[in-house]
Amino acid sequence: MGDYDDDTAFLGLRGPFFVITFLLLNAICISTGFAGLYFVFVGATPPHHCLVPEGNLSEAWRAAIIPSQVVDGQAEQSMCSRYRLDVVKNYSAHGQGPGVDVNVTDIEQEPCVDGWIYSTDIYQSTIVTEWDLVCDNEWKTPLASSTLFIGFLIGSLISGQLSDRFGRKKIVFLSLTGQVLSMLIQSFSPSWLVFCLIYVLVGAFQISLYITTFVLGTEVLSKSLRVIFTTLGVFLHSCIGYMLLPWFAFGMRDWRPLLQILSGIMFVYIPLWWFVPESPRWLLTRGRVAEAEAIMRDAARRNGVTAPEVIFKEQQVEKSDTGNTKSYNMLDILRISKVRTTTFLCLLLWLSTNMGYYGLSLNTSNLSGDPYLNCFLSALSEVPAYIVSSILLKTCPRRPLLTVFLFIGGGFLLLIQLIPDNLHGLAIALEMLGKFAFTMSFTVVYAYTAEIYPTVLRNVGMGMCSSAARIGSITAPFIIYMGTINKYLPYILIGSMTLGSSVVNLFLPETFGRELPESVEHMQKCRGLCQQRKSADNCPEAGDADKCAVLNQSKL
Repeated sequence: MGDYDDDTAFLGLRGPFFVITFLLLNAICISTGFAGLYFVFVGATPPHHCLVPEGNLSEAWRAAIIPSQVVDGQAEQSMCSRYRLDVVKNYSAHGQGPGVDVNVTDIEQEPCVDGWIYSTDIYQSTIVTEWDLVCDNEWKTPLASSTLFIGFLIGSLISGQLSDRFGRKKIVFLSLTGQVLSMLIQSFSPSWLVFCLIYVLVGAFQISLYITTFVLGTEVLSKSLRVIFTTLGVFLHSCIGYMLLPWFAFGMRDWRPLLQILSGIMFVYIPLWWFVPESPRWLLTRGRVAEAEAIMRDAARRNGVTAPEVIFKEQQVEKSDTGNTKSYNMLDILRISKVRTTTFLCLLLWLSTNMGYYGLSLNTSNLSGDPYLNCFLSALSEVPAYIVSSILLKTCPRRPLLTVFLFIGGGFLLLIQLIPDNLHGLAIALEMLGKFAFTMSFTVVYAYTAEIYPTVLRNVGMGMCSSAARIGSITAPFIIYMGTINKYLPYILIGSMTLGSSVVNLFLPETFGRELPESVEHMQKCRGLCQQRKSADNCPEAGDADKCAVLNQSKL
């Protein structure tokens, strides 16, 4: 097959076609930012206590019927119990008052059989207040949050296969339409169960949109814009959507109208179907040369250049001249020892990184202070992280870079428990710094893992690591839920696991400045602290692969 970049070099590196496509794809990425984490507000739990029905109760008894309990050293009203209403009514009817005639602590307590009263100071309505997801039903909130990431797992597994079969553009707009409709339908959910089932669809469509847009931009854009799009464009514009989310939530504090507004905003993207091109690279792989050339001629017209009479000179599919080329699958990752070891270490890295990233993102509503401001600051902390990490990836070795980021992220989280309660601003600052470090780790681990695996195993290896990442994000809401037991427990768990993964990272090989491995034999092997073996240092270039394979195999 002819070289695509050479065949399309007449278009130049910039021009209206590339710039407009770049801007449109980045605009689509914005929707993935506010569609991915709206549960921070939709699933928030406001202060609450047992409902006390209207009755013959004195004002003193109505004020005293809710027990007090000590939470994190401060006295608060119980959220899940009250003193027995029949006993309190009996005392009130006889004119006996709490603390004077009656010791309230001697009265038996009962659960909130009549429901709850929720504070509306911050939220008018959430799924928690609507379906009473508190006390015995409190576990339903993190489970609802996890269903989004279950959808992520499903979407990650099927989106690539669908886009390979039906085309990048079709799957981008199918995912976009599915995301809009599923969020709109979710806003009319009659029950918690229906909300969760639809949330799986939201997650599947959202991650499919993100991944396929990334692939489409990679294949359509010119070399110069492609680098910007894949390193900063996608991440930053998704982060812009994340930063817009708290403003929408602040203006609309009822969860149903919030989802309707978010889905309504995304309707404006659907007409972009007539402006975003299909991937010519994909069309060529399907033998649809005429369609690919039509896109290139339209691009030439927009860029003000003249297209050659024949654009793609050699587009017939060439068969491999090495008949013994082997295809690999997940079983080979488990069978080959050095691949198995590397994969196990990478799985731990991806799991802990995603657990920390999504755990801190979902925890913003539980922080001291204004939850809308905290969410905005959490999103804002990602912007310099993406910029700095992209710059460092060009100049720094991967292994120490990732180790430092993980160590900083985990270390800051462990320090939070040492901050006095009256310095909540400092605790929030440490959490934002931790989020900054996790975001940088999130960026580096993608590039690092792709450089570790050989070409024949790169898709399979990245797929397994992505699955581990989804497991980490699925468990993140439950780790945040442990904060109801002790507010420092999530920080301790995530921080400890992150510090452990920073040590695990030391056992992976360094990839900076090295050619991407093409075969399993070229793949570096973890041993000790991954000090490179002499055989690897003396390994011939890719042109003498057989000699390199024999040299490496002799050392196994």
